[in-house]
Amino acid sequence: MKRFLVRAAALLALIAAGVFLAVAAGVVPIAASSGHWPATAWFLHFAMKRSVATHSLSIRAPPLDDPVLVSKGATHYHGGCRACHGSPEQPQPVVARGMTPAPPYLGERIAGWEPQQLFYVVKHGVKFTGMPAWPAQQRDDEVWAVVAFLRRLAALDAAEYRRLALGEDRVWPASAPIGALAGSANPRATLGESCAPCHGWDGLGRNAAFPRLAGQSAGYLSNALAAYARGERHSGIMQPIAASLERETIGELAAHFARLPPAPAQRGDPAAIARGEAIAHEGIPSQRVPSCADCHGPGATPHDGAYPLHAGQHADYLILQLELFARGHRGGSPYARLMRPIAGQLTEEQRRDVAAYYASLDAPSAR
Repeated sequence: MKRFLVRAAALLALIAAGVFLAVAAGVVPIAASSGHWPATAWFLHFAMKRSVATHSLSIRAPPLDDPVLVSKGATHYHGGCRACHGSPEQPQPVVARGMTPAPPYLGERIAGWEPQQLFYVVKHGVKFTGMPAWPAQQRDDEVWAVVAFLRRLAALDAAEYRRLALGEDRVWPASAPIGALAGSANPRATLGESCAPCHGWDGLGRNAAFPRLAGQSAGYLSNALAAYARGERHSGIMQPIAASLERETIGELAAHFARLPPAPAQRGDPAAIARGEAIAHEGIPSQRVPSCADCHGPGATPHDGAYPLHAGQHADYLILQLELFARGHRGGSPYARLMRPIAGQLTEEQRRDVAAYYASLDAPSAR
């Protein structure tokens, strides 16, 4: 047995030396055009599947059937994933076919993966491929939105895909007020490709998945985009977009949305709205929660443009922001630190009540 072990060790050492010499001599091909050897491709895929299966064991998926969640994931997929993984319109993008390994069209692969496994891959990426990790590791809610969409992808045709990802109206409105963007190289492309798919041409948010920007404070919007660009406000969806914008363009976009007609009031539960109104204007002294209206309105005090106006905002969006603040996952401009201790003091019901109250208000313009 001892002699066998010695010979086995010597053989392994000889093989290792041979591999090292082959690598050192540069004869091992690394060209993407050559692809992987079949054995290499099988081994890497097997290793990935087993790793994902093991590391996702403790992950629990939330409900993923919410159409708003699916829509949010679809819009990001179109802007951030389609170029490699394709869509019902173009299952095999030309450039992606030249990668090794070639990114698969996910509509044909999703059935073999559990939601928690998809979550792990989308959040953490995959080594030895072009699959990156999610840019904002704090935002599990965004990752789950992509997973919710991926579970629907296989059943979509091209028309349904575009409706989910881009909305109904992709035509620039003839009356769109874009004067403030006159200095941009291509203002319509900036708004059309980066903003309108989520926030709408009118700035009112395509649905409850996306915040309403119309009539919002230009100062707040500028600060938010700059914080996204610096990675100080966390969002795997917004950070790549904001980081690609020049400072001048950020200011122009903020001014543009601030000039748009603000959001109208939304209906809600009268009892919840009444409770939320009391919290917004009186605070909750016993929980060390100050009045919301002092910073976010409405009130007689002039509004500080560094703080967002909440009137008319989607309730679900406001609830999400409060939850992110409470968990320490939102980040933001230097003013965000003021909200972290406050959000953590509110109960889940109180967050919903405050959000319902602000959604029920007609928003003033904050130009």
